[in-house]
Amino acid sequence: MLSRRAALLLAAAGLVQLSPPAARPAGGPVPTPAAPAGADAALVRPRIEALLADRARALLRLDRTALAAGVAPARRPAEQAGLTRLAQLPLAELSYRITDFTEPVGATLTLAVELGWRVAGFDDHPAVLTRRIGCELVDGEWLLSTEQPVGGAALWDLGEVRAARGGHSIALGRAEPAALAAAVATADRAVPLVTEVWGGDWPGRLLLVLPATGEEFAQLLGVSAAGYQGIAAVTTAAAGAPLNSPADRVLVNPQAYAGLSELGRRVVTVHEATHVATRADTRPWTPLWLSEGVADYTGYRGTGRSPGQIAPELARAAAAKGFTAVLPADTDFAAGSAGIGLAYELAWSACDLIARRYGEQRLVGFYRAAGATEPTGGREEWLDGLCRARLGLGLADFIRQWGEDLHQRYAH
Repeated sequence: MLSRRAALLLAAAGLVQLSPPAARPAGGPVPTPAAPAGADAALVRPRIEALLADRARALLRLDRTALAAGVAPARRPAEQAGLTRLAQLPLAELSYRITDFTEPVGATLTLAVELGWRVAGFDDHPAVLTRRIGCELVDGEWLLSTEQPVGGAALWDLGEVRAARGGHSIALGRAEPAALAAAVATADRAVPLVTEVWGGDWPGRLLLVLPATGEEFAQLLGVSAAGYQGIAAVTTAAAGAPLNSPADRVLVNPQAYAGLSELGRRVVTVHEATHVATRADTRPWTPLWLSEGVADYTGYRGTGRSPGQIAPELARAAAAKGFTAVLPADTDFAAGSAGIGLAYELAWSACDLIARRYGEQRLVGFYRAAGATEPTGGREEWLDGLCRARLGLGLADFIRQWGEDLHQRYAH
């Protein structure tokens, strides 16, 4: 079984910005230089925009005939197979927006686009993927010849997408139907647990993505699989994004997740759901020990686990001679960092102390206050002011109090 901290890792590198596509510019056609023979240069970009709009509609409607009409003949078999992959995906919207248009070279051109996609019942705005598209001129018509992900892949790039829906959640994935159904059941139980702590001012829904393999998990994130082998899940929460943003995707690593007990899966899911619920209050300056600590606190709340079971590495460290409690730095939470397990356990214990000594809602208020005021000086001075305003003592006194608590709990 994987270590508890490896399962709960949410690296800073895993935070993926999901933003709605910008509005299309108003006005007339944008001229494009050096169009190939037989094409009016001023009409190339508008024709490509129309081609992509038709393609988006065909994909959304699962219209095989319309889809085939917009792609080069050699690509049509692959496109028909790709359309089958989308059949169970409950899309409410799909769109392309050109972000970088390169003038045609001969009878070919390439462009960068944003692909926006919105899941029915879960997304208020489209989530965005970056794609590179190739087109070629065939009998005087521009047709799509290639479409490739840049960075993270789309789930349907990897194969057939399946869906399972619950009362508070939906799971989309390449995993087997039974795995999707089990993940939805766990997520449905997690949502009320998070709401008990953080209130109802979040959408109260989870969108889980379950690829078939660890390699697919890495492809969806656009990262190396080797660096994420022990990570059970990550949440693509954009720090500070408003509540009416695309639903945060909880990406599950199938190998790591499968190695967890039922309790471990519950803790992981509640942890990730906490990141979703606190997204609007989480800012780029929020210390990772605080954001990961509150997620762990919420995840383990009510499980009946002892401090030694929750934080075994911390128990060993605190029992050692000369141990000094130090709040983890943000870099301590990066994937592959030495001592990352201990960093998570220290973060949990600091937040757990606030909840036990000052009350759970004081912890919630402390977290929200941290996101409400951007530091203007050093981080320690800012944290000191936060501690004084919310806990009634300075940062140094809080750390001393925390160290004493750790000694009492573990050093025997």
